[in-house]
Amino acid sequence: MSDAATTGAAHIHDVVVIGAGPVGENVADRTRAAGLSTVVVESELVGGECSYWACEPSKALLRPVLARADARGVPGLREAVAGPLDVEAVLAHRDAMSSHWEDSGQVAWLESVSVDLIRGHGRLVGPKQVTVTTSEGDTAQLTARHAVVIATGTAAALPDLPGLAATRHWTSREATSATRAPGRLAIVGGGVVAVEMATAWQALGSQVTLLVRDEGLLRRMEPFAGELVADALREAGAAVRFGVSVTGMKRSGDDGEATLFLDDGGELVADEVLFAIGRTPRTADIGLESIGLVPGQWLPVDDSGRVTAVPGGWLYAVGDVNRRALLTHQGKYQGRMAGAAIGARAAGEPTDEGRWGRHVATADTSAVPQVVFTDPEVASVGLTTMEAQRSGRRIDVVDYDLAHLAGAHQYTEGYRGTARMLVDADRGTVVGVTFVGPGVAELLHSATVAVVGEVPVERLWHAVPAFPTISEVWLRLLETYRG
Repeated sequence: MSDAATTGAAHIHDVVVIGAGPVGENVADRTRAAGLSTVVVESELVGGECSYWACEPSKALLRPVLARADARGVPGLREAVAGPLDVEAVLAHRDAMSSHWEDSGQVAWLESVSVDLIRGHGRLVGPKQVTVTTSEGDTAQLTARHAVVIATGTAAALPDLPGLAATRHWTSREATSATRAPGRLAIVGGGVVAVEMATAWQALGSQVTLLVRDEGLLRRMEPFAGELVADALREAGAAVRFGVSVTGMKRSGDDGEATLFLDDGGELVADEVLFAIGRTPRTADIGLESIGLVPGQWLPVDDSGRVTAVPGGWLYAVGDVNRRALLTHQGKYQGRMAGAAIGARAAGEPTDEGRWGRHVATADTSAVPQVVFTDPEVASVGLTTMEAQRSGRRIDVVDYDLAHLAGAHQYTEGYRGTARMLVDADRGTVVGVTFVGPGVAELLHSATVAVVGEVPVERLWHAVPAFPTISEVWLRLLETYRG
């Protein structure tokens, strides 16, 4: 459906989806598969944050960095990669992976599954009612027969610093789309975005300084993960400062250097400043007040994605906006579950299929896989040690030094890394796994299957890892556990 055909008129669809990122696309795919007419409303690019300013461009920046780091540990190859990265080529690859910030390919996919698209800003104006305002000022009135789905995601959170809004600075969007490496880059924060962008831009020629309020990196993960990443960043030449907060910022002209004022009385001068302190829901201007909700809030949902505070079961919120798990793959998973649930309810079918039914999303609360693409990589799924202890479980903590594996030495000389497996002592099942080291991202799905499948540890002895690969860590963890 073209924009011209929709503006200035009223339209009725079975499902209205606000937000055409990967999460909204997955909802629409499932509802169309269920035979429901579906329209997606998008105010920016179809494909969303992940395609243009997050997952795709950030990993395109990081892949050459990690490949070079691995190659430098391979005899016969390290000399060939001793020089600096070709920054122009890396950025060109990033641009290609981001489709040059052009969404015709994503639009074509929507058309291929018969999902209508309206470009503009969508706002709720009542139950099952959405008004879309285009960039030209035209409007379209949409009515949903069955469901409205909010899939607007999140935006970068910013600190409450005087004058910050009027001072040029970076968020994750600028960090992943920049056209050159700044000479001096200050990064405020110690989470995933902060450490990934520190890894990328330090390798691409910037002098990076990380300013971290806490006393460690990646605080939601096992402590050794942040420690190994901090060590590697320092070895790469970055400065990592813990226990420091930014209290103010000024810039000498729009193109001049920036000065950060710190709570210890010091100052830091940089060419660019990236604030990577978290995310905030994009719900401030989508009409929540029209249905009795507070603009700007997160939207709590049940396991099928329905917003719990809205009666009638017609409003869904999937992806980052519901705060269950701020990861693209988890949002897509939620989208598939919600789309299937909407289709089933529209057909009058039961949707309560128990814990692992196709209409409920439970893995985003108990078995969330995540990779941090730093050098070294960090891969985790399930509970951390602290989370397991807080839950009251009796757990056995099993650690293994990945450098003892023959496969690790085949991968790269001087391999450094750690694996941790958490076992529920009463049930004998794996409830959490963390790997830190080069190349561990590809180990993660095996860990995810073990956790989601609640595979008994005794059964894992019969899943024999190939030799010599890093996956042999599973055997070594079991041997260590048995003692």
